Amino acid sequence: MERMRISLYDLLICLSTAQDLATPHFNNHHQQTAYLAYRICEALNLPVEDIKQIFLASLVHDIGAMSVDEKLELIENEPLKVNHHAFRGAKLLENFAPLAIAAKIVKYHHLFWNGGEGLSYKGEKVLYASHIIHIADRVCAKFVSSGNIISQVPSMIESIGEGAGTNFCPELVDAVESLGDKEYIWLDLFSPAPISRLTDIGMFSFIVLDMDDITALAYVFSQIIDFRSSFTARHSAGVARTAERLARLIGFSPYDCQRMLIAGYLHDIGKLAIDNSLLEKPGRLSRDEYNQIRSHTYYTYHLLSMIKQFDTINTWASFHHEKLKGNGYPFHIAGENLSLGSRIMAVADIFTAITEDRPYRKGMSSEESIRVLTGMVQDGSIDGKVVDVLIENFDEINTLRAQSQQEASERYRKFMEEDS
Repeated sequence: MERMRISLYDLLICLSTAQDLATPHFNNHHQQTAYLAYRICEALNLPVEDIKQIFLASLVHDIGAMSVDEKLELIENEPLKVNHHAFRGAKLLENFAPLAIAAKIVKYHHLFWNGGEGLSYKGEKVLYASHIIHIADRVCAKFVSSGNIISQVPSMIESIGEGAGTNFCPELVDAVESLGDKEYIWLDLFSPAPISRLTDIGMFSFIVLDMDDITALAYVFSQIIDFRSSFTARHSAGVARTAERLARLIGFSPYDCQRMLIAGYLHDIGKLAIDNSLLEKPGRLSRDEYNQIRSHTYYTYHLLSMIKQFDTINTWASFHHEKLKGNGYPFHIAGENLSLGSRIMAVADIFTAITEDRPYRKGMSSEESIRVLTGMVQDGSIDGKVVDVLIENFDEINTLRAQSQQEASERYRKFMEEDS
């Protein structure tokens, strides 16, 4: 049986890059925080295993921030409700075993030190690692990337020092101060890819994921993508299960069916680069807004291309808005150049989009859905053989789609409950 094994580090780099695409004003924030957290750990002579967990947690520390505005507010102001996004991030990660420790670190990465009281929260132990990410995050936010970085270091150190004992652990403030005269660190921090400057970067490939792990993490990714908006809170679940079932009915191998499921979970990862206000706009989009939405498939392609083992998964996921007659987007791939897997994903995406309920409209009936799909076959947009399989098994696939989305809706409801 075919196998795929991927470094957890590679997948998290992909996710952190996707997160930062939405906030170009603070581009590379996750990588910057991970880089600086690593340097602080180095200054503290922490054990290698601790450094690994802190680094991985740093790469995804703000995944619980559901909108561009929330991310900007977190980075710039650290508001009173700051723990909400950290708790949400922890909930996203905690059920994925390889990131269970990282989840605990992420959960309290905005908790103030308060003379040591910050080592617990409502009776729960808070890891020291959370405070390392907190200070690394705040230090990165102090800089203005358009200014001279080295010239800003003294004022940053002074500002961080004012929070010693209250906002930050004094030992961590000392560690940051010890880095102050090392110009290369601050220049690395604002280089295009900060973590690539770490000479020991190979140490982070220590967790290698098999297919089941990759599928589980792709599912976590789908929640990060979909949970940003009530309009899309269950879309990826429907697309993934529909595409997987179509692939099975068409005769794909069990291995390829699992790859199709992963592709379905990840097909909209590029939407992390799109402002929520556009994703949630119920009315007609302007031409400019529509073009911004259309760009998500471009971002999906380039994000997934960061993982070389995902070549096939990437084409299946990223080409879901291409059309057989070549007028799809963003690459205008036509005819035989569009693989069967990509054609399946396109049909699964359209089918799910037209049959699912959204806050501003009800999904189409079976008759209406079939009419739309057959019409798109007739005008040369999508594959007639794939649509025939869907229509022949319509009730089975539609029930599976509805059940998958109902489960996703319930998870979304529980997820968005206010954290205490």
